Amino acid sequence: MTRPQDDATGSEPTLRYEDGTVRIDGLEANASAAIRESVPDLERDSRTGGWRIPAFRYAALRRALAGTIGSAFDDRVLGLESLPALESAYELREYQQEALEAWLETDRWDDSDGFDSLARAPAGVLELPTGSGKTVIALKAIERLSVPTLVVVPTIDLLEQWQRELEREFDCDIGRFGGGEQRFGPITVSTYDSAYLKADSVGDRFGFVVFDEVHHLGGEGYREIARLLAAPARLGLTATFERPDDAHEVIENVVGPLVSCVDVDELAGDHLAAYDLKRLEVSLTPAEREEYERKQAVFTNYLARSNIRMRSGSDYQELVKRSGNDPEARKALLARQRAREIMLGSEAKLEALADILDDHREERTIVFTAHNDLAYDVSERFLIPTITHQTAAGERREIIERFREGTYTRIATSNVLDEGVDVPDASVAVVLSGSGSEREFVQRLGRILRPSGDGTRAVLYEIVSAETGEERIADRRRR
Repeated sequence: MTRPQDDATGSEPTLRYEDGTVRIDGLEANASAAIRESVPDLERDSRTGGWRIPAFRYAALRRALAGTIGSAFDDRVLGLESLPALESAYELREYQQEALEAWLETDRWDDSDGFDSLARAPAGVLELPTGSGKTVIALKAIERLSVPTLVVVPTIDLLEQWQRELEREFDCDIGRFGGGEQRFGPITVSTYDSAYLKADSVGDRFGFVVFDEVHHLGGEGYREIARLLAAPARLGLTATFERPDDAHEVIENVVGPLVSCVDVDELAGDHLAAYDLKRLEVSLTPAEREEYERKQAVFTNYLARSNIRMRSGSDYQELVKRSGNDPEARKALLARQRAREIMLGSEAKLEALADILDDHREERTIVFTAHNDLAYDVSERFLIPTITHQTAAGERREIIERFREGTYTRIATSNVLDEGVDVPDASVAVVLSGSGSEREFVQRLGRILRPSGDGTRAVLYEIVSAETGEERIADRRRR
C-alpha cells in the first residue's frame, strides 16, 4: 500500500490523515482565508501550527486548494491498495441505470495533480423502494470506481448478505467488521456499530463508502462514521430518505444530497409486483371498549394536569422520566401501555387475521406486529413460526430458509423483517399493528413487491381498531 508522493519534498502545503481529520501543514494565511469560504470547518491547529478539518471535508478541501493554489500541494491523505479488475455480472434495469448515472453526475473530483488512484468521487443518496435492487446499483458503482470500498450496514443479517454478494461478484478479498470478526480487506463490509468504533483508524484506507439504509446515519453517534472517513466517493441507499426529526439534513451534509428518487408506484407492475392496499376496520368488544376508554382517560387526564402534549418523542421521554419518581406519571404510563395493547391486539383483529389467512391459504404470507407479545399470540393461535428480536440467529435463518423453500408459507414477526432481511417471494402482508412511520410502512410493503412472473397482484392488509388512536396512526403512515 502506498500513498501518493510520499517521498515528495518542498514548500507546498502537505495534506495528511490523522485520527479522523485531515491535517494541513504549510498553508499560507492568505490561502487559508480563501479556502475557509468554501470549507467552513477549516480550523487552526495550535499543536502543529497548521490547519485541520474533519476527514469528510477532504474532497471539498482538494477542490478549494485546486481553485486557490492549483496543483501545488502534496496530498498524502489516502493510502489505497490496488484492486484487481472488478466486474459484476449484473445488468442494470433502466431505472437502476438512471439512478446510477444521476449519482455519477455529482462527481466534482479534481485530478489536476495527477493523483490517479481515485479517478472519480461522486457523492449522494438514492431513494428506491424495498425490493428494487439498491444493492445491485451499489455493486455496479463499486465496479465503476474500482477503488477500495467500505460498505456499512445496520444489521448482522445484512452484513452476511452483502458479504455473500461481494464474494460472488468480485475476485478480491472481502473484509468484515462485525459479528465477531474484525478483518480488513480492500473491499470491507461493516455494521454501523463496528464502523463507529473503527472509522478513525481506517478512515484513510477507502476511497469509496456505501451506506446501506443510510437513514440510520442520522443518529447522533452513527453520523460520526461519515465524518471520520476521508473517502471522497459516497453513496447512500434507502427506501425512505426523509426523517421526522429532520436528521436527513445531516446526512446530506456528510454523504451528499438526494440525487434520485423512485416511487413504489413507478415500478409496480413492471419491475415490482402490482399491488393492492386493503384497510380493514374492526371493532373492540364491549369489554375491550370499556377498558380501553378507562385506561385512555387515566392517561389523557394526567397529560392535561401536567401540561404534556405528546407532540414529539421528547414529550414521551419526559413522561418516562417523570414516572421514575411520580406515582401518578407511572400510573398514566402503564394505562397508556394497556390501552395500546387492547387497541393493537384486539380479539376482532385476530378474527380478521383468521379470515385473511383462510382466503390466502396457498400464498406466502407475512404477519407484522408492533410488539413481541402479539407476535407470539399469533404464533400460538395459528401455529405459524415467529421471528422476533429474541429469536436466535440460527433459528431465524432456518425459519427464513424454510419460508424460502415453501415448507413454511406463513411467518409472523415484530419489526425484525422490516429492514435488512432478504425475505423471498411473499405475496401477502398483514399489518396487524404498527407505528405511524412512513419508513416502516414502505419497508413492509417492499417485503411483498417481488415480481411473481405470473401476473399475480401482491396485497397488503392493514387491520385497524375503529374509534381508537390507531386510526390516526394508520392515517399518518399512509400520508
